[in-house]
Amino acid sequence: MIYLDNAATTRIDPIVLEALLPFLNDKYGNASSTTHPFGWIADEAVKRAREEVATSIGALPEEIVFTSGATESINMILKGIFQSYQIKGKHIITTSIEHNAVLDTCSQLEEAGAEITYLEVDSDGLIDPVNLAAHIRPDTILVAVMWANNETGVIQPVSEIARICSEKKVLFFSDATQALGKVSINVNSISISTMAFSAHKLYGPKGAGILYVRRQSPSVKIKPLIAGGGQENGLRGGTLNVPAIVGAGKACALIDLAENEKISRFRDMIETELTRQFDFIEVQGGKVIRLPNISNLMIRDIRASRLIAAVNSTLAISTGAACSSGSLDPSHVMLAMGLSEAEARCAIRISLSKYTMASEIEETIDILSRAIESLH
Repeated sequence: MIYLDNAATTRIDPIVLEALLPFLNDKYGNASSTTHPFGWIADEAVKRAREEVATSIGALPEEIVFTSGATESINMILKGIFQSYQIKGKHIITTSIEHNAVLDTCSQLEEAGAEITYLEVDSDGLIDPVNLAAHIRPDTILVAVMWANNETGVIQPVSEIARICSEKKVLFFSDATQALGKVSINVNSISISTMAFSAHKLYGPKGAGILYVRRQSPSVKIKPLIAGGGQENGLRGGTLNVPAIVGAGKACALIDLAENEKISRFRDMIETELTRQFDFIEVQGGKVIRLPNISNLMIRDIRASRLIAAVNSTLAISTGAACSSGSLDPSHVMLAMGLSEAEARCAIRISLSKYTMASEIEETIDILSRAIESLH
């Protein structure tokens, strides 16, 4: 099969695998065991991984917290900030196109007394920074806007959002799970308070999440989501997953933004050829700046589920977020961008990686063309 669902997860890089394997075998010590060499070796490996992650985004090592994945990181920061900043207020601003990890957590916070404002997006999937600024109130404690959307790849005006939040003295959290490794991220050039990442989106292992928490200008204070053991400077209790952490660090160290030029060229080839052949195909978010690896195609009058079923012996593609792929509901992202329910059910997501080959792109175009011709 040709694997084109890299926004869901990527193949682990062989160099990453080689780096983490020893910590599943002979270097199996607990990083919190400080009385013998097994623990020391594991602890040093975690420290090195923390430095590698920090370097990849211009942060300090002590600003990096390891978790089980981006979903835990998101829960940790949203719930932690809500608990820690209630003296100021209970108002949080987010968007209607966030990943379900954000939306479902916000729903829980609403039950706990939070007031959530959900900003709308335009037909390209972008929020309006002026509209954001207008919704910030004296009791607003957090703005949560994803860096890039997981279904369309559309990149939000993060620098402008960060500037507004800094001026208004409001914390800014960004789910940058899809962005790391695809765009340049430097916390020294953008005044961002906290971010979430996941290693398996950039050729690292599953089970390794990363949370960036700024320590100065301003310092972000949160209460831990998981208590016990005092690991991660008391922010996340539990025995550290050393192999996954080592893999996350190595994956960040291997980031090469130059690879994205080929990836974006392949994405454009698919979009250009399919829209040339079929005038009823529309690229969602295709008019604005996007990640290089994600293409969302609305193929009018052909349900995505039917198309995927027609090609699933040869192509691995999806309808959107992996965590929602079994849902019968239309994509909330597509609906927020103005598509009808019927149109939203016709959207597929194709996502590429550094391992995608030119021959696979040509074959993908051929397979999809024949399937679309047959189904339309």
